[in-house]
Amino acid sequence: MLDDYFRQYGLIAIFAAVAFIVPVSMLTMSWMLGRLGIRPSVPTPVKLETYECGMEAIGGRWSQFNFRYYMFAILFVIFDVEVVFLYPWATKFLQLELFALIEMGVFVLILMVGWAYAWRKHDFEWS
Repeated sequence: MLDDYFRQYGLIAIFAAVAFIVPVSMLTMSWMLGRLGIRPSVPTPVKLETYECGMEAIGGRWSQFNFRYYMFAILFVIFDVEVVFLYPWATKFLQLELFALIEMGVFVLILMVGWAYAWRKHDFEWS
């Protein structure tokens, strides 16, 4: 029993080590190839310009943008990610007990409070 317990954590340690070693080794190899002159590095003014969706950048580096884009993105992420939490619960609904139903009801209630707050602040309107 205890041996199986440590074996599972050993697999997690192996995955963590691979997740650390692969990116670090790729960055190190790229740096070494650049130092040896194998990897080309020819910065030109065109390559050093900021790139934004295939269009030329208008204005300086610190131009202001409309905050509504950010607000819509955050609201989308919040309400879209909640579906990720609802889906597994819905697939196992018939096997769960009353506590899971009450717990999901509280979760949806908190979500609806946030939705009502955003609605009242007119965050869903673009004008």
